[in-house]
Amino acid sequence: MVKAGGRLFAVTLAASLIASGLRAQEAPKPPRTLKVAVYTDTGATAGGEKVLSVLASFSDVKAHSFTAADIRGGRLTGCDVLLHPGGTGGGQGKALGEEGREKVREFVRAGGGFVGICAGAYLASCDYPWSLHILDAKVIDKAHWARGNGDVQVALTSAGKALLGADAERLQIAYFQGPLLAPAGDPDVPDYEKLGTFETEIALKGAPTGVMIGTTAIASGSFGAGHVLCFSPHPEKTPGKEALLHQGLRWVARR
Repeated sequence: MVKAGGRLFAVTLAASLIASGLRAQEAPKPPRTLKVAVYTDTGATAGGEKVLSVLASFSDVKAHSFTAADIRGGRLTGCDVLLHPGGTGGGQGKALGEEGREKVREFVRAGGGFVGICAGAYLASCDYPWSLHILDAKVIDKAHWARGNGDVQVALTSAGKALLGADAERLQIAYFQGPLLAPAGDPDVPDYEKLGTFETEIALKGAPTGVMIGTTAIASGSFGAGHVLCFSPHPEKTPGKEALLHQGLRWVARR
């Protein structure tokens, strides 16, 4: 009986060890750390610093401040994502110059990710001489781009909920004069996918009412082998919505 009991114990112990080993093998690997370049030069105002402070709270993100000269000098090599923050799209685009803008296009075309927030979304569009032309979008009502600030309601599409990891179809997000986007129809750039639309509007400083509602607030697209994600409103400036940016970074970083 003692020997039989010993054999039973040994078999049970072996089975337990095998099961433990299988569980260890099946444990999900932690997400790889993303290297994110954040533009903080001319045209970024304080937007870049705010983004850097938010990204510092994500354990799987290593963010670095980049100037226009850094981008022109080829420092994007080895980065997963380039993020252009709020400020002025024209200021950022002109500071990059044609050489810098082409460096960005080369980076995304080769598989890099691009995230544009507010001014960064203006920059990504196909609508200005200083634009990057990496998102097939135009800007509605350019004459009233300075339409004011405030919170807006954004309705997410099913694709938007999935990509951004959101658990609600409508979100309240801070808005600071971001672009009202619509398809540009540029034959050289793939059509973008609408992830969210404005359900409420800001119409101050002489801006007409009835224009903003229904336009694209969040869009995703592809350019070459890379991915592009643009937010007109500011998830990084909205308490409790920072995770939208985190999810977006991980999506555009897919190779």
